[in-house]
Amino acid sequence: MTQGSWRQFDWLLLGATIILTVFGILMIRSATLGAIDPDLINRVPDQIRFSILGLLVLFGLATLDYRLLGGLHQWLYIFMIVLLLLVQFFGVEGDGGAQSWLNIGIRIQPSEIAKVLIIITLGMFLARNWEKMGELSTIIKSGIHIGIPTALIFIQPDLGMTIVFAVMWIVMVWASGLRLKHIATFLLIVAISAPVTIPVVWSQMEGYQRQRITSFLFPESDRDAYYNILQARITIGSGGLLGKGYAQGPQNTGRFLRVRHTDFIFAVIAEEFGFVGGVTVMGLIGFVIFRILRGARLAPDPFGSLVCYGVATFIFFQTMVSIGMNLTLMPVTGLTLPFISSGGTSLLSTLAGIGLAQSVIMRRRRI
Repeated sequence: MTQGSWRQFDWLLLGATIILTVFGILMIRSATLGAIDPDLINRVPDQIRFSILGLLVLFGLATLDYRLLGGLHQWLYIFMIVLLLLVQFFGVEGDGGAQSWLNIGIRIQPSEIAKVLIIITLGMFLARNWEKMGELSTIIKSGIHIGIPTALIFIQPDLGMTIVFAVMWIVMVWASGLRLKHIATFLLIVAISAPVTIPVVWSQMEGYQRQRITSFLFPESDRDAYYNILQARITIGSGGLLGKGYAQGPQNTGRFLRVRHTDFIFAVIAEEFGFVGGVTVMGLIGFVIFRILRGARLAPDPFGSLVCYGVATFIFFQTMVSIGMNLTLMPVTGLTLPFISSGGTSLLSTLAGIGLAQSVIMRRRRI
């Protein structure tokens, strides 16, 4: 690593990342103040520990040439599959009811680690087949490549992360030069197979997953779920323009809003910092995505561009879904708000993604 490479390090991207991470810790503290549950009490120190570890990983990946990781793509893919298989045999249940965790002294969520690894492995596959994107067989092979880990995540069951993987595949394949004829073929297959696939997927979903979708479509069909949705709307609305002040929101401090440290943390932000605070957080995340996409544009090779597109995609999609479910525009999926929501492995994977993007940015084309 040369000194010149560090001069190309995106310090603005790092600055926005640190601001969001620190703000997330403060919001988790606000959401868990006065808690007596040991799990909630430990949320802040856990988030701090994972923040420090995540920043070390960020700098480590930035220092490491991303092309070296691309050269290990086959081993990384095998490691990812083994990790997800371990969940099937030794996984422990999380707060949402999914068996998505491994306990190795600390609890980790392998699907979050897989989210970063699939960007590397799928990116390398697409980069190596860059000139063959006009062939339908290449698209099918890429679908199989991501389909295996996605299926293992779906049966945990983790529908939210399954959708994240699907969206990353669509964006990365599109960025690789997906032909319009393939899009038309794909849409035709989906339309024809929908009467069969939708009932099959619905039958394989857990009861609480079906309940989330049903309660989104028909809010008052489930009073308990509707309570959470209603309280989130009340919490956001009570913040007004400038909010009630840090740790002063009555919906938050009065414990009317449930799972406020994870699923509904944006509602806490809106209550305590108002419309201005909510828009500022969205603006900072948008700035992070913009800087990563800038890295994709300046990347020295297709693989570097695809890595940046993959990272930008999961940050954007999770932000959209998380804020959307707080505003009752989307069903509750359990996806975290990047940088902000409580969740050590989620934060670690997000910071690792930033590190991968920085590795590309530091080796960008000189213009």
